[in-house]
Amino acid sequence: MNDVDDVNDVKGTDEAVIWSGQWVADRLGVGLEGDARLPELLGLALRRNPKRAHLLVSNVLGKHVPASPAAVYEAGAGLGRRVRALLGDADAARAVVLGYAETATGLGHAVADGLGLAPYLHSTRRAVPGVASVGGFEEEHSHATSHLLLPEDPAFFTGDGPLVLVDDEFSTGRTVLNTIAALHARFPRERYVVVALVDMRSDADRARLAEFAERLGARVELVALATGTVSLPEGVLELGRVLVARHEGEAPAPPRTPGGPGGLPPGKREGAGLGPVSRRDGERPPSTSPAVPTRVGLRWPAGLPDGGRHGFTPAHRARLEAALPGMAARIGEALPQGARRVLVLGTEELMYAPLRLARALENADAFEEVRFSTTTRSPVLPVDDPGYAIRSRLTFPAHDAPTDGPGDRYAYNVAGDGAGAGFDAVVAVVDSTADTPALHAPGGLLDRLAGHTRHVLLAVIPSYVPRRQVPPMPLPDPLRGPAFSSYEPEDVGWLLRDLSDMRLEAPTEEREEAIQSGGAHYAESLPVEYQPSEHYQALYRSALDASARRIALAVGTVTETVLAERSPRPVLVSLARAGTPVGVLMRRWARHAHGLDVPHYAVSIVRGKGIDPNALRWLAEHHDPADVVFVDGWTGKGAITRELAVTLEDFPGFDPRLAVLADPGHCVTTYGTRDDFLVPSACLNSTVSGLISRTVLRDDLVGPDDYHGAKFYRELAGADVSRAFVDTVAARFADPGLHDDVTRAAKELAAADRTPTWAGWAAVERISEEYGIHDVNLVKPGVGETTRVLLRRVPWKVLAARGAGADLDHVRLLAEQRGVPVEEVDGLPYSCVGLIHPRYTRCATGADGKAATVR
Repeated sequence: MNDVDDVNDVKGTDEAVIWSGQWVADRLGVGLEGDARLPELLGLALRRNPKRAHLLVSNVLGKHVPASPAAVYEAGAGLGRRVRALLGDADAARAVVLGYAETATGLGHAVADGLGLAPYLHSTRRAVPGVASVGGFEEEHSHATSHLLLPEDPAFFTGDGPLVLVDDEFSTGRTVLNTIAALHARFPRERYVVVALVDMRSDADRARLAEFAERLGARVELVALATGTVSLPEGVLELGRVLVARHEGEAPAPPRTPGGPGGLPPGKREGAGLGPVSRRDGERPPSTSPAVPTRVGLRWPAGLPDGGRHGFTPAHRARLEAALPGMAARIGEALPQGARRVLVLGTEELMYAPLRLARALENADAFEEVRFSTTTRSPVLPVDDPGYAIRSRLTFPAHDAPTDGPGDRYAYNVAGDGAGAGFDAVVAVVDSTADTPALHAPGGLLDRLAGHTRHVLLAVIPSYVPRRQVPPMPLPDPLRGPAFSSYEPEDVGWLLRDLSDMRLEAPTEEREEAIQSGGAHYAESLPVEYQPSEHYQALYRSALDASARRIALAVGTVTETVLAERSPRPVLVSLARAGTPVGVLMRRWARHAHGLDVPHYAVSIVRGKGIDPNALRWLAEHHDPADVVFVDGWTGKGAITRELAVTLEDFPGFDPRLAVLADPGHCVTTYGTRDDFLVPSACLNSTVSGLISRTVLRDDLVGPDDYHGAKFYRELAGADVSRAFVDTVAARFADPGLHDDVTRAAKELAAADRTPTWAGWAAVERISEEYGIHDVNLVKPGVGETTRVLLRRVPWKVLAARGAGADLDHVRLLAEQRGVPVEEVDGLPYSCVGLIHPRYTRCATGADGKAATVR
């Protein structure tokens, strides 16, 4: 009996014979070609995605479709046994296994079990203080892009035995091949085995793997349950968009109360379609009080990892095996009498432990049916039809902030089928990091589950905290001018590593292609520094003359707000480098108006990576974190505001509220103005920011005890206006009436409702869809961000508010120089918006949407 037969045997023969991909196949003409078993393993669904209209939905993964725990576990373990047979006992004993978050964390673990005594690690999106990353990779077109490799044992990858990489499906192979290439550069080995439930590559993708292995000088083999391809008719993307839009516009079904009066008529069910967003996918409104689940004390073994985030050894597996019967018995005792159908629901990366608990519960034979699935961050269209893989969708806010910050999460096929059959009880399994107030709040996961089952149980597994691997090295003191930067040494201390001798610049187009294709993170290289023409420099000087007093007013207002509301003796920490001129000016205002000598440092923050943890460690060692005020130049859509808030959750004591000169995105509560006006320092690059480059974060340059890096462009000293900029603005502090204007503006702010509305984020999402970009990272709102696009990226077009005046003169000049059209539009909430050219996204990613690279 082969592994697929094992799976089918566990599933039984009493399930519906309708293929759960028929609905999509009939409407889009999409089909599966290859092994006859593919329809047993896969269904089809739709999602809003510019690259691929359809989604392959596995019936044996335990992610979107509740499935028999035995079938899910056997799918992975059977693949592991096949890998062991392929490798032979000697190589199998030396192998290590790597699974991909979030989908394949449980699958990879089961593969490791089937392989034998193989240690296991899965990638993660959750940064853990004190655990150094040995690498990571980007999925630029995933719903959460950044993956880290955080083994507790830094030597996890250092052996020469085979590396087994496990993903749920192998569509083009870009993610896996890029992972192998980068790991091979640091931890070379002779043999790699790629494992997937299904291999859906094209002939060209297969040829690419063969060429890749030859260039690498290593064996790269593949093991899968089934092989085939997806046939796509011409125009399928447009057909899919129309179909998704049509079903997203359907009215939501009326609410139902499980088992109570006023329920849905037969064949209708809450959450079966995507209705207006105000009703959250057609679900009932959240209750006015939070759901109160029954907590189950598992008695999880002390010190046993909750999964493979930091590594899971054969010894860990033995401890888990011994404890599983007792933990399953405690769940069984907590379940109500008469419960026949039970769902064990894991959460995102936490798949393996809930799967094993569900399998042990299934083995007890106390229930008619036990099923297993997990929540996910991936949005998929639900359609209540037996020939469609995703019958229902529950939407709830994220409750696991350290993974990826705020946002919606989903649980699929939990609400039962169209005939009304659902689960009598749901056991939600989370780790302690995710046991947050948001989990229990109205509208949270537990509350959503309570709307679809009579009984909700909650089992919490302690989040494993690895031992600190290496005592932290002493951190160097900040860099200061004139050795590093052209500012006065007292104006700012740079918590950065000096990379001035490194060649890090790349041509703009080449860099853009690498970023958008997933071949590189934007912080791994530097753009070539733009050298402005005399005409452009004249525009800059004119803009500075015209706006110096306005900037001085905003500087005074935000500084007075900080002194009144945050700390009487703040420690200013600017986000390098756009925030640094603002930090210098705020320091000078505090000295001018109050005689205060305020410390000011500059640190690095990188989208998708967070703020420099070593810089935070230095600040905590030398200052009270409660006094630290993070400073930036302006807000756009608020991505950095969110990044800062998420990062600081792991660093207690620091206040995550960002102070900015201008907040056109309505993202913060501490600002000088919310007008989208030209801050002249946005017109230039290093020559207005102390001759410092953008910050750089790359594993081969920045070690675990290093600050993020940057370059000092000493050679540009002749064009430097950094001191002239701050001197010009600071000179206006003494203007007649300015102090009175600052006092008035600060009082008005203190009395105003400054609650962030995130209007900028909403506008960016709308623009992204209207212009067919479908990636908010390619939409840069506001005059400052638009200028950056024109200076450092590959711009597509500029949207300008109709009638915008001299504030956009330099934008129009840059656009003309680069041949970029400027389109005047009505109703723009910013003075302008820059759109990055999406052509690289279209040409450089494969059908699986997983173009990625290991850092």
